[in-house]
Amino acid sequence: MLIKGDVFQNHGLLPCIRLPSRSLPRQSVFPNLKFLSNQCLRSFHCYRFLHVRRKLNLKVFAEKDSDTSELVSGGFSGVEDTDLPLEFCDTRTLPPALTLEHGVLEIKQAVQKLKSNPPCSASGILRLQVAVPPSTKALNWLCFQPQSLGAFPQFYLSKKEVEDLSCEFLPLEGHGISGVGSAVYFTGPYLTPEVWGSIKRYVSSSPLIRAYGFRGMSFDTKSASAKYETSSVYFFIPQIELDELESNFILAATLAWNSSLYCPFGKAVQSFEFCLNQAIYRISPSLESTNHIWISFIQRRNFSLTKLKNVHMVHVDAHSLGGKDAGSAHVLLEEAPTSHPFYFRLSMAKAFTCNLPDGLSKLRCSLQDCANINAVWASLIIEECTRLGLTYFCIAPGSRSSPLAVAASSHPLTTCISCFDERALAFHAVGYARGSYKPAVVITSSGTAVSNLLPAVVEASQDFLPLLLLTADRPPELQDAGANQAINQVNHFGSFVKFFFSLPPPTDQISARMVLTTVDSAVNLATHAPPGPVHINCPFREPLEDSPREWESNCLKGLEFWMLRAEPFTKYISVKQFHTCNGLSGEVVEVLEVIKHASRGLLLLGAIHTEDELWAALLLAKHLSWPVAADILSGLRLRKALTSFPEVEENFLYIDNLDHVLLSDLVRAWIQPDTIIQIGSRITSKRVAQMLEECSMCSYILVDKHPYRHDPSHIVTYRIQSSVTEFADTLIRAQFPRKPSKWGLFLQIIDKMVAEEVMFQIFSESSLTEPYVARITTEALAQNAALFVGNSMVIRDCNMYGQGWIKSAAGTAPRISSCDTPYEGIQVAGNRGASGIDGLLSTAIGFAVGCNKQVICLIGDVSFLHDTNGLAILNQRTRRKPLTIIVTNNHGGAIFSLLPIANGTQPSLLNQFFYTSHSISIGKLCQAHSVKHLQVRTRMELEHALLLSGHAHADYVIEVESCIEDNATFHSILTNSARQAADHALRILLNLSVPDHVCSGLFLGRIQKMEYSLYRIELFAPRTSTPSSHNPARFYREGFILTLSLEDGSVGFGEVAPMEMHKENLQDVEEQLRCILHLIQGARISYLLPLRKGSFSSWIQEKLGLKPCSIFPSVRCGLEMAVLNALAERQGSSLSSLLLGCAISSQESAHVKKDETEETMSGVQICALIDSDGTPKDVASIAAKLFEEGFTTIKLKVARRTNPLEDAAVIQEIRQKIGYGIKIRADANQKWTFEQAIQFASAVKCCDLQYIEEPVVFEDDIIRFCEETGLPAALDETIDSMQEDLLNKLSVYEHPGIVAVVIKPNVVGGFENAALIAKWSQHHDKMAVISSAFESGLSLSVYIQFAHYLEQQYAHICRAKYKETKATVAHGLGTYRWLKEDVTVEPFKTCVHPHGDKVEVSVQDAALLLRNFQINHETIQRSYTEEEVQTYRVSVNFQEVSYTLKVREAGKSIHDKIIIFLHGFLGTGEDWIPIMKSLSGTARCISVDLPGHGESQVQNCANKEGKVESSISMEVVVNVLHRLIQEITPGRVVLVGYSMGARVTLYMALRCSEKICGAVIISGSPGLKDEAMRKNRTVQDDSKARYLNVHGLQCFLDMWYAGDIWNSLRNHPYFGQIVKSRAHHDDVSALAKALSGLSVGRQPSLWEDLKQCTKPLLFIYGENDGKFKEIAHQMYHEIRNNSGNKGNEGKKIHEVIEVSDCGHAVHLESPLMVINSLRKFLSNLEE
Repeated sequence: MLIKGDVFQNHGLLPCIRLPSRSLPRQSVFPNLKFLSNQCLRSFHCYRFLHVRRKLNLKVFAEKDSDTSELVSGGFSGVEDTDLPLEFCDTRTLPPALTLEHGVLEIKQAVQKLKSNPPCSASGILRLQVAVPPSTKALNWLCFQPQSLGAFPQFYLSKKEVEDLSCEFLPLEGHGISGVGSAVYFTGPYLTPEVWGSIKRYVSSSPLIRAYGFRGMSFDTKSASAKYETSSVYFFIPQIELDELESNFILAATLAWNSSLYCPFGKAVQSFEFCLNQAIYRISPSLESTNHIWISFIQRRNFSLTKLKNVHMVHVDAHSLGGKDAGSAHVLLEEAPTSHPFYFRLSMAKAFTCNLPDGLSKLRCSLQDCANINAVWASLIIEECTRLGLTYFCIAPGSRSSPLAVAASSHPLTTCISCFDERALAFHAVGYARGSYKPAVVITSSGTAVSNLLPAVVEASQDFLPLLLLTADRPPELQDAGANQAINQVNHFGSFVKFFFSLPPPTDQISARMVLTTVDSAVNLATHAPPGPVHINCPFREPLEDSPREWESNCLKGLEFWMLRAEPFTKYISVKQFHTCNGLSGEVVEVLEVIKHASRGLLLLGAIHTEDELWAALLLAKHLSWPVAADILSGLRLRKALTSFPEVEENFLYIDNLDHVLLSDLVRAWIQPDTIIQIGSRITSKRVAQMLEECSMCSYILVDKHPYRHDPSHIVTYRIQSSVTEFADTLIRAQFPRKPSKWGLFLQIIDKMVAEEVMFQIFSESSLTEPYVARITTEALAQNAALFVGNSMVIRDCNMYGQGWIKSAAGTAPRISSCDTPYEGIQVAGNRGASGIDGLLSTAIGFAVGCNKQVICLIGDVSFLHDTNGLAILNQRTRRKPLTIIVTNNHGGAIFSLLPIANGTQPSLLNQFFYTSHSISIGKLCQAHSVKHLQVRTRMELEHALLLSGHAHADYVIEVESCIEDNATFHSILTNSARQAADHALRILLNLSVPDHVCSGLFLGRIQKMEYSLYRIELFAPRTSTPSSHNPARFYREGFILTLSLEDGSVGFGEVAPMEMHKENLQDVEEQLRCILHLIQGARISYLLPLRKGSFSSWIQEKLGLKPCSIFPSVRCGLEMAVLNALAERQGSSLSSLLLGCAISSQESAHVKKDETEETMSGVQICALIDSDGTPKDVASIAAKLFEEGFTTIKLKVARRTNPLEDAAVIQEIRQKIGYGIKIRADANQKWTFEQAIQFASAVKCCDLQYIEEPVVFEDDIIRFCEETGLPAALDETIDSMQEDLLNKLSVYEHPGIVAVVIKPNVVGGFENAALIAKWSQHHDKMAVISSAFESGLSLSVYIQFAHYLEQQYAHICRAKYKETKATVAHGLGTYRWLKEDVTVEPFKTCVHPHGDKVEVSVQDAALLLRNFQINHETIQRSYTEEEVQTYRVSVNFQEVSYTLKVREAGKSIHDKIIIFLHGFLGTGEDWIPIMKSLSGTARCISVDLPGHGESQVQNCANKEGKVESSISMEVVVNVLHRLIQEITPGRVVLVGYSMGARVTLYMALRCSEKICGAVIISGSPGLKDEAMRKNRTVQDDSKARYLNVHGLQCFLDMWYAGDIWNSLRNHPYFGQIVKSRAHHDDVSALAKALSGLSVGRQPSLWEDLKQCTKPLLFIYGENDGKFKEIAHQMYHEIRNNSGNKGNEGKKIHEVIEVSDCGHAVHLESPLMVINSLRKFLSNLEE
């Protein structure tokens, strides 16, 4: 072979293509998988073809192989002269696998199913992928494959760029991808359009399929040769690949076939199975580094390995290709390319590498060159450590340890770090072991340097962490002889080490094999269960430096083979016995039976150390479906939920607040689990441990890898020594059925309520508290980050207040149908072996090195000060990412303030001997060590500091100022509040009758029906909100009464009373009510609803399928009112009792004591309302009369007069007439400017106003008003728009000058929001005033009940904060005096308190009115019960074909207004029913099953057998609909179409305009302009149509709804029902014809027609539907710029509307927004 130039060592070539951007887009993998950071993506995924600057002059590098036929075991050449797409393309995600081996079994099973039902397509590509745990690295997996593996090519591609190509040794770090076999390959002498197009055909079919290869390589499969040709290309798609992502790995298998290229599906399967069955998937974990595994692999090779330079292996995918053609692919970059290491094996005889180590020749100095025997032994020790995978060395300075230190620091595979403090150094090694699960090596000198290691050794021993201690020592002759630094180091650490051996001083009289076997034995014991520290004592005689001393090389005898290999001298191999379920021992079967029959099972997750164990625990939790209490150190306490699907809550019952829940005596008495499984030995929570002690009658199963007794309460009944993965495998194989229990669901609900309470308390407190620090810090953790927590108070705060995050799945990855792993754990570590506060900072730094993640360390100030020498290690940024250290500085030990010792001990003693108070400057300590320091005192400063440190490339210490006393007080408030929340939740749940066994979720039954009635009641006077110019003779209030009936006969009433001043009107509201009436029928009522706290919002989203923010506030208020009243009737209690949870059923009260609170004859005080029109004396007279009647508080409407001083005069007159015996409130309704408000305040400053509501027009001025005037103010209109993120928005108004918040439930969106606003107000000592908006007696009675509940809530808040309650609040319900008539038969009553003279409403009277409520039918204008939709069939003949269309109709034609709705592909007219019913009050609404869909039929008139012979084209459908419209009406209609129906709608609006008066285009398109794109789309749709015909509708639906366009819809709670409804089409063959005939590729392009459009058009699209958003705006732009619309600039005849938080199927995802948009469009048409 001839090679020119000096590029290669022997032969070979391959230049480069860079890697593509976002090879695995977040939209393409299921939600629990992690991805590279944006920065890594930019550097790793660059998709342009690179030009190698250096011209390579290389000829053929082929040799005569012994067997060239084995060059490629499978695959075919995919190069084909066609631009048509493949007929079949699919990516299928299988359920996550417990191990890599399980993943392979799942793929094999999927392939077997494919073989029994193969695709009908002549060409296609199918990817099967499964998530596997991150235990087996991609390169390791490839290296462990047998030499005889005949599947080629085999490759590894690193994702980490090599920064220094000149480095002799390139460490293998970072993630990578390995693959075996070729599903299809592409070769050519040039990158011709034919080759490029062929690559695009296969790769563009899915964003997950990638082609790997080279540019510049000519590959001849027949001759098994390859040669360099500048323009040639070689790419292939692997059959099997293992891709390392950030946390989870993907095992993927790809099948490709093409009958026209002589590779049909059957042959592709054979090739794939050959590859799959030959590979090895059971890989035992090894401590050996990837470098050593790789080197051992190439040393064992029996093939030629060529080392290449300036060559780059790359991959391309759908994203990187984009719209590029062959020409654009030749982009050349002039800058020198970066490089990713790779290995590429072509055949049995040939392989190539680039930037990978190729042997051991440069990894060690020759032993023969060692200066003396000390250096020989030291080199042997260090070398053997590296071969065993121990490459991280922590070296303390010292003379006696010089041989070891020099050998370690000069070894090319080691990373060394040093510190003057041996204690800090040892803890650093402990941290490294925590992060990497491998031991670090600690090297120290002799004497007390060794003793300083003891605290870390104890920690490692107690928590089973591997650690290797190499301690230098004096030789025996210097022991006990008074020699300097000579102490007895034999068994120095006693029982805290698993192994001790004292080597003899180095000598050539002892075989060097003894040194190696000693190290091998020690490391084996250190790393095998149970792991722990080991100690090798190493005496050295002088010379300690490299002074030459003769030594005999005979001591190296027997090491010849060892020196030629990269493996340790002695390999310890354990053979495990694998059992099937049928082969389990009797003891294991007994445990399985206990678990199977558990009815109150609880899964406790203690400390989990490895990512594989975390993965296994997650799958175990899903399989058991028990409540899961995860400790902070488990990693699942701070899990990241990457999806918000409803079924997640059904599959995972996380109990994150069990510590707080157990504060309740009621809960502790009730909880009593019968079976407990604990994974991991240590639980942080003391209260949880106490609960376990009390569960003496339960079966307690403890699972851990070590055999020791970790059972301080002596309650374990089954002790299983096993890894989490092995235990989970046993349980999953057992396959016992899921049994959701009432007990578990109750516990989850209580936990949820406590979580809401804790969140409320934390975020309602404006100061920076330590629980807030724990909360916000844990929330700030990124997916690829880790947390290290200190001991004492910090870990307890994180355990109680830490929080992961939830990311909505809308618009993200394709949904996993079974929702198996919607969560992802976060690696968390802490020193809980001995739980000391020493060495924590050093441990955290070591942990950051070991886990190779961005770490946040959260510790206390005393812990930080205890280990400030760790800052010296922090500065040595060796092999780790930036570290953020958060120090909560409360200037002492805060935990003692929460212990009993703080109650009876003198403060001076506490400060000195317990708190150890200090005033040390942490900032100056950081400055001394050149570490960046940030001090924060506010919540905003902390958030900013976390953001800054998270994006910086430097270490930061963030010091959080705190106070011991404030911390203790706030913790006390949190404790009391959580206890109350748990009590309250349990009382309510026990008051509800629930069967012991529930099938799916906790529900109180179903809603049988709901109806509404429009009422009109007369008022005595106009409402105060009515402008004074409106002064008719009679005054009325209108609204709706809802009647909601449950299936058990219980009935609840609600009122919807919109106010136009709040942007609602009766018509808008009624349309929403009609939609809700349809959706609510049959909806299940959740047990959570009486608890509120977000439960109503969740119920509306999940059970009604509506976005809560899309419902008008008054509608939601009425709906909540009706539901709560129905539940109260069902329980036979009042509304306030239901909310308070007062009553407890006798069935459930055996373990629960009676609540002391009973509903009594208490009343709610009323504030009288005065519309202050008239002279000051007139108004004062009215006020005096009200005072005489017993009112203690009055509110006057101000800002109605020209001059604010006139309003002030009224108040002055009242004070003069009545005095100060009555409270006065004023309400300006945001009508004054700031200057006017100041003028008024100056005039009334001596009038003792209780407050003035909304004094200024701008909300930002209200606090300024309070500060400048000293006048108390109240919020009203300000909170009306706060529908979401209430606490954050309210936090702006914590100012003490704002003394009250006026809450109108029908304006703020119901009682759930009202209760939260009221609670925030009460928490900040502000009055929560419930106010009516001139509703009827029904709402007023409910408001009385609600106000009573709030008063009880306020009492609880005061008790929690150790405060006395303030005077009773008078609520703004005085509007009852306006009611001349009422919707109730019994009038709303007020009375004077029997023991006083105050006007109030009896809570009991209000309850009786609600219980006996009867509608006054004289006030009812009309009633509405959900109307039946008429269905009928209409036959239309066209071109000798009969089209029988199913038609649905609702409503009557009003003013000849007819709306026809057209569905999308796979839909039916049924999709439009909710919208049709909503609009049926104003128009005749008609929906049609388009030809081929639903129950429509297509029949050839000449063929009575019904065989369909004609196509279903756009022209045919338009003509059929045109004739249908002519039969329906002689006039014109409005068309509304979605997707395919939108294209039909647009076609008819543009080309059949005589029958169309307007059209609404929802997610529609006018077609494709480009002829090539039209051709491609036609082929794609034809292929899908064939697939539908052959495989049936169900298989087609699975494929169809896997597309990215449905990402948002997949997150909809009705998604399953929607897909299920798509399975009902009478004629599948006609449906396939519709798919083909109505293809966008066949549809005539309408872009030119748009330019002439004068018909009113409304374009609607979803916010998350980027493609159709762009199309909608392009269409709008075309229309607006055409000459025919130049005269309509002032008219909105065309409009574009974006519906927020929606995807493609807008009408299904957010029907209320579509309804509102349609009604406005119809109104504009009338105008």
